[in-house]
Amino acid sequence: MMITEPCTLTGQLVRLEPLQPGHAEELYATGRELETWKYIPTNPCLSLETMQQWIADTLQLQQKGEILPFAIIDLASGRVVGSTRYLAIMPSFYNLEIGWTWLDPSVRRSGINTECKYLLLQHAFEDWHAIRVQLKTDSRNLRSQAAIARIGGVKEGVLRNHMIMPDGYRRHSVYFSILDSEWEQVKANLIVKMHVYEA
Repeated sequence: MMITEPCTLTGQLVRLEPLQPGHAEELYATGRELETWKYIPTNPCLSLETMQQWIADTLQLQQKGEILPFAIIDLASGRVVGSTRYLAIMPSFYNLEIGWTWLDPSVRRSGINTECKYLLLQHAFEDWHAIRVQLKTDSRNLRSQAAIARIGGVKEGVLRNHMIMPDGYRRHSVYFSILDSEWEQVKANLIVKMHVYEA
């Protein structure tokens, strides 16, 4: 069975460290832009108190073994610049999902998201020996779909009326996956992309 435990993952640009209550203030500051939550069903950045409660609820889910959440630390500045997580963890099937990723607008398109995906995928496939990692996004979020496809995610299909958004919109979710047999090619592709950002 795949054994998943909290861990810290460090790259050239970022450190992914286990989410803690002490991250609340910086995460709240990071997620204040409403556009960040356009395609995400919950906005924890409505207030500092909302963020603190979100972290508490998230850590309860972690205790149940359902998710592993991270704070994203920009190594250059030492700031918390977002969050991401493993979720939909199915240890007996060696399956999980990477998602709930959001970043401070100041570090978007900086290479940080690419390195986050690399670190999470590498850990899932090489340390936990996952056989499938899935990613999903709102069907309206064409930029996210293109980004997932660019790193090698294979589109599997659409779950219609999958979620109800805060404004009542019935969200369709587009699912992608990467298999263990595809990881080496995906890894090589991500390394090339990261070198572009490091140059």
